Amino acid sequence: MRILVTGGMGFIGSNFIRYILEKHNDWEVINLDKLTYGSNPANLKDIQDDPRYTFVKGDVADFELVRELIKKVDAIVHFAAESHVDRSISSPDNFLHSNVIGTYTLLEAIRKENPGVRLVHISTDEVYGDILKGSFTEEDRLMPSSPYSATKAASDMLVLGWARTYGLNASITRCTNNYGPYQFPEKLIPKTIIRAKMGLKVPIYGTGKNVRDWLYVEDHVRAIEAVLLKGEAREIYNISAGEERTNLEVVRTILRIMDKDESLIEFVEDRPGHDIRYSLDSWKIIRELKWRPKYRFEEGIKKTVEWYLENEWWWKPLINERVLHPTPWKLEW
Repeated sequence: MRILVTGGMGFIGSNFIRYILEKHNDWEVINLDKLTYGSNPANLKDIQDDPRYTFVKGDVADFELVRELIKKVDAIVHFAAESHVDRSISSPDNFLHSNVIGTYTLLEAIRKENPGVRLVHISTDEVYGDILKGSFTEEDRLMPSSPYSATKAASDMLVLGWARTYGLNASITRCTNNYGPYQFPEKLIPKTIIRAKMGLKVPIYGTGKNVRDWLYVEDHVRAIEAVLLKGEAREIYNISAGEERTNLEVVRTILRIMDKDESLIEFVEDRPGHDIRYSLDSWKIIRELKWRPKYRFEEGIKKTVEWYLENEWWWKPLINERVLHPTPWKLEW
């Protein structure tokens, strides 16, 4: 099988590519990535010479480029998106371009050039908004709270509309918060590890009581593989680990693993529209595709802390004032 992966130099995309090439000896991957701030060629440094892997620098919103690439593939896994909520608050324009126009361009290229290709569109639990009790199912309404989640919800609707009208073989996945190796240092978990390692204060928005369900990235990419191979067209699959923690609990756990004092914690001004709690019901993918998470949070977070401590070569070049700013949503990007 030959797969086009969009946004494969990002956190989840690069973990997916590495997993696929390790597991499937006869598969080939074409990685299309624009190489913006969230992309990092170092994420796939170890496989760059693999003959089954090809990197193409380019924008998923470039119709002619995408049209040529999809002629050659059996499946597409569409990760490419602006995904940092803080950046979407201060600079939403890029999110409209990548998440909406980029997805539209990809869908049009598929429709006109390779309408039978398999497509898995990677989305997020944030399209549902927050929920104080219970968990969202795939049938629940969308109520995004930020420019990021609004543009992702829009891209989901485009995929469903093109799948129904033009018969595209497309599925959507919506996952909870990922963590693991190669996650960009703006995100809570790597930011906490790196700042604690450097002896800096660890900022937490508001009271730190916002709840997320934490999914280890390897479990997520296994779920994507299951949807790619066994998922049904026009179906949505929620992916979660059932590991809900407050942001404060996550930070305290990391500090404990690193043997750091909780006096490093610093509560800072909350960002606008900050969702209180995300929670997904993943019974559908468990029942229909026989996927289950392998990692409990305690195991996954320990592996993640160890990876960052052992791989300073990867994150040190990414450290600057913008990455480590305590309230980055205030910055103009």
